[in-house]
Amino acid sequence: MNRRRLGLSTRAVHGTPQTPSPQAPVSTPIVQSSTFTNAVGSSEEVLYTRYGNNPNQVSLAQRLAALEDGEAAIFLGSGMGATAMAHLAILAPGDHLLSSDWIYGGTRRLFASQFGRLGIEVAFADPTNPRSWKRGLRPNTRAVFIETPTNPLMRLIDLEPLASLCHTEGIALIVDSTFASPVNLRPLEHGADVVIHSATKYLNGHSDVIAGAVVGTDEVIEEVRQLMQVWGPALDPHAAWLVERGLKTLDIRMARHNANGLAFAEWATGVSAFAQVHYPGLPSHPDHAIAATQYDGFGGMVGLEVRGGAEAAERMLRRLRIAKHAPSLGGVETLVSEPRLTSHAALTPAQRAAQGIPDGFVRVSLGIEDVEDVIADFTRALRQPARA
Repeated sequence: MNRRRLGLSTRAVHGTPQTPSPQAPVSTPIVQSSTFTNAVGSSEEVLYTRYGNNPNQVSLAQRLAALEDGEAAIFLGSGMGATAMAHLAILAPGDHLLSSDWIYGGTRRLFASQFGRLGIEVAFADPTNPRSWKRGLRPNTRAVFIETPTNPLMRLIDLEPLASLCHTEGIALIVDSTFASPVNLRPLEHGADVVIHSATKYLNGHSDVIAGAVVGTDEVIEEVRQLMQVWGPALDPHAAWLVERGLKTLDIRMARHNANGLAFAEWATGVSAFAQVHYPGLPSHPDHAIAATQYDGFGGMVGLEVRGGAEAAERMLRRLRIAKHAPSLGGVETLVSEPRLTSHAALTPAQRAAQGIPDGFVRVSLGIEDVEDVIADFTRALRQPARA
């Protein structure tokens, strides 16, 4: 007899439910301890927070694994820490990594400035040309990395044909799914091998934690754990507790982010101050068909190209009252950032333009406010005359 599968929101709130003992706390207690006593002469696992087996770390990891339908998960001190450890768990000196060209600037810096020092080659493929993946493979290619949806253009990469290619070639497919969250996309269901999240964003959702996560097989996650113990980016117990608290409302928060993102994007398409609106929920988006078939929601991220370039964008940003000019995303509050100053600051204007990111580009992370108020905030910012 098949057991009924628990819904996504139930898994987010309860993880894998267990029969509680009498007087057990409903909320997971914070075990703010670096070390734990162990019996003299015992061969049992040593509990030590740097090892990633503090009760808060374990509880949180089990909950995310349940959401992603992975065998195991592990949380680290940042999204970049998760990205680095996930790749180093799979790659070794002499290996080759094929990466999508559409990736976060910090990840590109990691690949370009650090992996070469470790003897790992990195090349980039153009996702607009499906043949570039096959052509980019080398005899020593061990992994393919993609980000979907991408930062900041919200482009989507069709996972299933790429996963099929990777499996045929015996190559791991690593997916950064931060912008989607497990509510909108679960890459493992589409053939990915490893999933990465910046838990700073939607998983926590309250702009008060820095954290990262990796989901995959027991074998891969154990390798990440061993690397984490050496490199040291373990997550603090209190931060783990905060992320777990955030996960409990992830499903209902994402429903509001999705609704607000679509409403804002539809409004923005009718605003003459914006030369282009980037949102996968719009039929005009080049990857709308992928969004409609592989995703359970279009997300809360909208890219806007402001006519008049950086000067016009800054003029609008200075007048916003509800939306906050801040470099992060995925919080309950609406946040706006300029990739030229944050995620893609390391690139030249010409390089950014080549990637479709002009200097007037702003990225809007729709929060859970009443979207009518956010739209009114932008409308006022665009109409208000400049002060003398």
